[in-house]
Amino acid sequence: MLKSHYYENLVEAGCDEAGRGCLAGSVYAAAVILPPDYENDLLNDSKKLTAKKRYALREVIQRDALAWAVGIVTPEEIDKINILNASFLAMHRALDQLSLRPEAVIVDGNRFKPYQDLPFTTIVKGDGKFLSIAAASVLAKTYRDDYMLGLAKEYPQYDWQSNMGYPTKKHRQAIRDHGITPYHRKSYNLLGDGQLCFDF
Repeated sequence: MLKSHYYENLVEAGCDEAGRGCLAGSVYAAAVILPPDYENDLLNDSKKLTAKKRYALREVIQRDALAWAVGIVTPEEIDKINILNASFLAMHRALDQLSLRPEAVIVDGNRFKPYQDLPFTTIVKGDGKFLSIAAASVLAKTYRDDYMLGLAKEYPQYDWQSNMGYPTKKHRQAIRDHGITPYHRKSYNLLGDGQLCFDF
């Protein structure tokens, strides 16, 4: 069972992102505030769950959470500010939208840019340790998957319905064969050969 909180007696938001390592598409992040002493045996790091379980849990999280929100940063913004800053910005945008103001933030990973004046803690593999971060990972992943499935209909040749924009052989071959789309991150090594071959 994952832990319900990190900070004692503070309204705590858990944050996580999805799509950081993708070649295409926006990066998504979620912020979730769960009730004190919340319990959910099924909630875990979204990468350890099947798609079916993630979508079922999304409904539960949205019903049970005191507040939740999703923040998005576009490929154009990623190319301008880099993916690390874009991940922080997506989390900040999610936190901005929460209907309940958090008093502290816990974040999956080892780096974060301070949000307003709130205390924060970064937790490596936090999505497998704390319920609110796990919940954020599920929301970020499922909402981003929905978005990539929509883009896959627009650009079927890139196999986004399977790879969700991540760098698979099929995805990279499609870039070689068809070039890039407006959704590709031009600052990334899109062909995986160490060469950035696209001019801005």
